[in-house]
Amino acid sequence: MSFILQGIGVSEGIAIGRAHLAAPAALEVMHYLIPKNQADKEIARLDSAFSVVRKEFEALQKSVVDGHARAEFSAFLDLHLMILDDPTLSEAARSMIAQTHCNAEWALAQQMQVLLAQFEEIEDAYLRERKADVVQVVERVLKAMLGHPGYLPIASKHTGDSILIAHDLSPADVMQYKQHQFIAFLTDLGSQTSHTAIVARSLNIPSIVALHHAHQLILEDDCLIVDGNQGIIIVNPDKYVLDEYRLRQGQLELEKKKLKRIKSVAAMTLDGTPIDLYANIELPEDIEQVKESGATGIGLFRSEFLFMNRDDLPGEDEQFEAYRTVAVKMHKQPVTIRTFDLGADKNLRGAVQVAANPALGLRAIRWSLAEPKMFHTQLRAILRASKYGDVRILIPMLSNVAEIDQTLHLIDYAKKTLRDEKIHFDEHIKVGGMIEIPAAALSLDVFMRKLDFLSIGTNDLIQYTLAVDRIDDTVAHLYDPFHPAIIWLVSHIIQSANRAKVPVSLCGEMAGDKQFTRLLLGLGLQQFSMYPAQLLTVKNQVLKSHLPDIIPLVHKIIKTDHPEKMLALLAKLND
Repeated sequence: MSFILQGIGVSEGIAIGRAHLAAPAALEVMHYLIPKNQADKEIARLDSAFSVVRKEFEALQKSVVDGHARAEFSAFLDLHLMILDDPTLSEAARSMIAQTHCNAEWALAQQMQVLLAQFEEIEDAYLRERKADVVQVVERVLKAMLGHPGYLPIASKHTGDSILIAHDLSPADVMQYKQHQFIAFLTDLGSQTSHTAIVARSLNIPSIVALHHAHQLILEDDCLIVDGNQGIIIVNPDKYVLDEYRLRQGQLELEKKKLKRIKSVAAMTLDGTPIDLYANIELPEDIEQVKESGATGIGLFRSEFLFMNRDDLPGEDEQFEAYRTVAVKMHKQPVTIRTFDLGADKNLRGAVQVAANPALGLRAIRWSLAEPKMFHTQLRAILRASKYGDVRILIPMLSNVAEIDQTLHLIDYAKKTLRDEKIHFDEHIKVGGMIEIPAAALSLDVFMRKLDFLSIGTNDLIQYTLAVDRIDDTVAHLYDPFHPAIIWLVSHIIQSANRAKVPVSLCGEMAGDKQFTRLLLGLGLQQFSMYPAQLLTVKNQVLKSHLPDIIPLVHKIIKTDHPEKMLALLAKLND
């Protein structure tokens, strides 16, 4: 029987293959009592299972290092090891066995519920979502106690075209499955910000999450079409649908090959307007992808990734080496380093307490100003790296002039300390600000007088303007980049900056979405920054655009306050 399932597409593309089902979770355990004199033996069985899983994770960590995998994998494994070593799980379970004489599986499952209840009390949706990692770790320990392997063996006979379906997948599972070259991942759970989604995007294969009942409805070896663009799965399609999707798949592959031809072509509209297409990165290792994309600069280096998933803080020299490496490899092309946007990471040692709602609390520049020593260390590292290239400083989440003045004062102080030590740096380094809070967008004049450039962060600008948590899938339908208020705000920022002759870029998700390319061009944007994988698609739109034809239609869009009419005009603009 053929049917369709809808989920959340987290990695684009089309995959056609056969279903391979991962075994269901092993969290439904029996409860029974053991003789009092057997309690020590039961505790030893629990300890042995923890030891087995710890060795599995350590082996995976070694494979990450040896295989030069992306940094996300190592970070996820570190998180799972931390959970494994949490006394709330191991020590509390041991005590429960000793006191109540229950079996080890039951004790561990009960302590897992205690830990999950603690996560439920966290108001921030992103942190609350990390409870899935707790379940994944406990599941591994339970499997070890029940005599199952720590990972699920691959038994699919369809080598090379297997599509993995699971209730949920941990990053460690994905690491082990990677060698089997699955062509797509599908899970019942997850969201745009789940670890599975992040890993899937880094592997660049079609993936869909939040399918809810896919694991129960799809059978082993079912023929599947995975459309990551639309977030749909077609199960056991008929010949005509299969042929249609094979044709689409072939067209997508052909388009990818064609796009590679424009890698070295200068980004310029048909009327001769040059456009800067920069890349967003998290870590120095991302530079190879930047080079492959043909980006002509780094528009956003998210420096907080150097601080995350570790118990210590990177020192000045470690940060300096990371920034210097990127500057050198970019060969004098612009490298815009955003100062750390921290505030929701519980792993920072010695950090101030995380607010109940990190999105509105002590984060980004607010955190930096509250931790001047930590901020001073980063500023010195960035300034030192400025000697090796066109390095720029970008300040996140500015909302008022006082924050700007404080930041500029701290930058001047960092410069003074370097001069006193006779350490060279770019005395005229440019300092810019993120425009991602409506208050900043509505008070641009003072920002433009004090800063060298602006960068629009549409992800947060949309979230704060529409009062919609962008990582909460229950209100995902309200997170709307096409909302008339968003279009007006972005237009206001770009046009105000252009009139004042202050450079302005856009580094949010809108920059890498080809649906917005012509709209943004028509608004006057000439500098985009996006993930390297998106760059050639956007460049292709730029090369086919003629500003004199675009601008009149864009003006109509700005004046439109009816969503449906706006979408119709956007469709005409992109035709």
